Amino acid sequence: MSENIGENITRRLAEHVATLRYEDIPPSVIERAKLFVADFVGIAVRAAYDAASTPPMIAAAEALGGAGKDGAGATIFSTRGRFAPPVAALVNGAIGHSMDFDPMNTPASLAPSPSTMPAAFAAAEMCGASGRDVLTAIVAGYDVTCKISQALGPAAMYERGFHPTAVAGCFGATAAAGRVLGLSVEQMMHAFGIALSEAAGSMQYLRNGAWTKRFQAGNAGRNGLVAATFAKHGFTGAVDPLEGRFGLFHAYVPDAKPEFAVAGLREIWEVATTGIKPYPACRLSHAPADLAAGFYTEHGDRSDDIAEIAVGLSNTGMVLTGAPQEQKREPKSVVDGQFSTHFTAAVMLRQGKLEWDDYNRQLADQRTLALTRRVTAFEDPRVEANYPNLLSGSLKIVMRDGTVHESFQRVPKGDPENFVTAEEVRGKFASLVSPCLGEAGEAALFDVAMHLEQRSVADLFAATMASEPRRAIATG
Repeated sequence: MSENIGENITRRLAEHVATLRYEDIPPSVIERAKLFVADFVGIAVRAAYDAASTPPMIAAAEALGGAGKDGAGATIFSTRGRFAPPVAALVNGAIGHSMDFDPMNTPASLAPSPSTMPAAFAAAEMCGASGRDVLTAIVAGYDVTCKISQALGPAAMYERGFHPTAVAGCFGATAAAGRVLGLSVEQMMHAFGIALSEAAGSMQYLRNGAWTKRFQAGNAGRNGLVAATFAKHGFTGAVDPLEGRFGLFHAYVPDAKPEFAVAGLREIWEVATTGIKPYPACRLSHAPADLAAGFYTEHGDRSDDIAEIAVGLSNTGMVLTGAPQEQKREPKSVVDGQFSTHFTAAVMLRQGKLEWDDYNRQLADQRTLALTRRVTAFEDPRVEANYPNLLSGSLKIVMRDGTVHESFQRVPKGDPENFVTAEEVRGKFASLVSPCLGEAGEAALFDVAMHLEQRSVADLFAATMASEPRRAIATG
C-alpha cells in the first residue's frame, strides 16, 4: 500500500474553503443556495412539529445541557431556549433530514444540507457571522461534501454499509463551520484531520426503519462544528486525512478516485449540481414515481385493474429501496415507506402525488397496500448504466385485460436537468410550513431565507417560531 494516493488533496480543499469569498461565487449559485436554505428550513420546521423523533431529540438536547455561560449558545428550529452549539447542530440536522425530503445531489448520492447548513448556522451564532458569510460557507460545504463522496464512490460506500450523507457530510460540515469561524488554510487542514476521526454513518438503519439515519446526518454537522472549533483553538489534526495511507480514501473504500475531490473547484459548483426532491422518499425511487404519476395523470386511479407492476432500478436502488422484496411490500412505518419503491409506486398510481401528510393515511389504506404487494423491483441494465450520474428508472404496468404500459425516465423531476419551477418550490414550502406557522408566518420565513445575504441566522431562527408555542406530533 502506498503512503498517499493523490497529491495535496487536503491542502487544495482547505485552500478552496478558507479563501473563498462571497464575491467569488456566481450570483446564480448564490440564488440557488438560498433556495436550498428555504427548502431545508421549511422541511425542518414541519419536522420539528410533526416528526415523532423530534420530542426525544429535544429531550436529549435538554438533558445534555443548556447554552452555557452568559446565555450563549445556539438555536434549534421552532424550539424556545438556547443549547450548546454542537447539540443544536446535531438536532437541527437530524430534524431537517427526518422527512427524507431535503435537497439531494445525484452524482454524490447524498443530501448535503443536514450536515452543512446546521454546522454553518451554529458557527454563525457562536461568532455573529453575517448572512453573506453563512451563504459562502454553505456553498463551500456543498463542494466539499459532494466532491469527497464522488471521490469515494457512492456505490462502494453503500456496498460496505457506509452512509455517504454522514461520512462525506462530516467533512462538508467541517468546511462550512470552518469558513464561518474564519479558519486559515493551515487551520482548515487540521480541522479536516480532526474530522477523519469522526466521519461515520451506517446503513444498518434499513433493517428496522431506525431513526439513526436522521441522527447520523445531523451528527455529521455536530462533528464538523467540533472539528472546526478545535482547530480554531490550535488543536492538531492528522496530516493528509484524505489521501494518507490510513486516510479516508484508503480506509473506507477499495478503489477511491481522489482526483474527483478537487475536480472543477470554482468551476463546477456543487450547489448547481444538486436537486430538490418533490417527494419525501428516497431519491432512488423518484424516477419510477414520476412515471407512475404520469400514468395516473393519463388514466386516473386504475389500481383495481392492475395485475402487476415492475419497477426498474439501479443496483444501489435495489439495495436501498427494492430488497428484500417481501419486506418492502409490507411497510409498517414512515421510514419503511420512504425506502420502499413498491409503496412509493403504489401511492403514485393511486393518487398521482406523494406528500408528507399522505404517509399516515396511505400506510393504513388497504387498497394501496394491496397494490404495493403487486409490485416487483428489478435491476434494470438501462438504469444501472446511468448510475450514479443519473438516477433513472423504468416502470412496466400489466393490466388485468393484458394491456401493457412501459415507460422510462432518464432524469427524475427536481434534478438540475429537470428542475422544479419557482412555483413548485414555493408550493412545497407552503404546504410544509403553513400548518405550523400560518400563512403570514410562512411568508415571513420564506422571505428571510431568500434574502439571507441581507439578514442573519438569528432572523432565520426567529422566523421559525410560531406566535404561540405548540407541538402537534404525528407518526413520522
